[in-house]
Amino acid sequence: MKRSLRTFIGTAALTLALGALILTEPAYAAKPVGSDKGASTEQTGGSNDTGIYATARIQYSGSVAKNGSTGNVTSSDVNWTPPPCWYAPYLGAKDFKKKMSKDIESQMNAPGMGGHAGAALGELQRHYEDEYGWTDTPGYKDYNVDRDGEGMFWAAVENPNEPDLLKRSSCNDLPFWVDNGEAPPPRYEEAITPEILAALAYQHMQLPDTEVSLAPEETTKVNLPTWAWLDRTVFDEVQATAALNVPGFALQATTTAKPVSLTLKPGTEDAETYPASGECTINADDSIGEPYAKGKADQTPPCGITYLRSSGDGTYALQATITWEIAWTGTGGTGGDLPDGTFGNEQAVTVQEIQSINR
Repeated sequence: MKRSLRTFIGTAALTLALGALILTEPAYAAKPVGSDKGASTEQTGGSNDTGIYATARIQYSGSVAKNGSTGNVTSSDVNWTPPPCWYAPYLGAKDFKKKMSKDIESQMNAPGMGGHAGAALGELQRHYEDEYGWTDTPGYKDYNVDRDGEGMFWAAVENPNEPDLLKRSSCNDLPFWVDNGEAPPPRYEEAITPEILAALAYQHMQLPDTEVSLAPEETTKVNLPTWAWLDRTVFDEVQATAALNVPGFALQATTTAKPVSLTLKPGTEDAETYPASGECTINADDSIGEPYAKGKADQTPPCGITYLRSSGDGTYALQATITWEIAWTGTGGTGGDLPDGTFGNEQAVTVQEIQSINR
């Protein structure tokens, strides 16, 4: 009987049988390195006594969030999202047989497992044991154990940081075999690639905090221009790398964020920004704005704010957000652009009335 793989996957029995195969656990082990700008987070694979990896995990390094959590970058493209799932190397042939055959047997012996569900499990077993296949999906002889070490079975991996369950579980094809050094068949569009790794590095990237230098500092006066700037030494390019390495298969991608502009939001409508848009672009020396110096009190700052009303007994929450231009490079000379990212902080600013003396 011939039918499509996706129809086969739609049966409830197969969903049960594959439930244990989907790699949902984060399995992160965060290891801070070097600087306060990031940490190295590893998802490492285990191996048996033959040296064949039992599982494959993505390794994150550079400026990334700890413990596998999502970084602090907000994409400027509201329609862009990291991959919710993908296919990656899972188990060698012998390990896969041990795992899969045990799961199938367990489901077959479950109470009430019969009818269509039982038949589907039988077909699943035949698929890996007796070369039973479907359109564009050949079967396997004894789980390919005679080729152990020559390749790996690939399986679905759910992105643990994807909140939408349906998206997270949308990679639902059966585990499939890939020879060492070969690419997965083109029909597996979600198979791991440098571009997917780049998107994951973007998702985990941790940008440095942004505290703008102000003059006057913290407390300013109504109608007095407040200068704002960032020295080039305050921030540099930030990089995050995601890599996948197993015997016969290795990919990596590095995502680089470069600061390009600073946007100021005064925290009140009773204010004017310089420039009027509130966006201060980066200078030729990689700084933003211009430091205040004596004698510039009557000048308009290239980057700054004039508050038009006192903050009273409170403060205004000045929001300073840096826009980062993000690109990536990866294995095999691949690369491209990703959506700009933003990250900002709030700073409390006190605005006082100018006191005058009548004589």
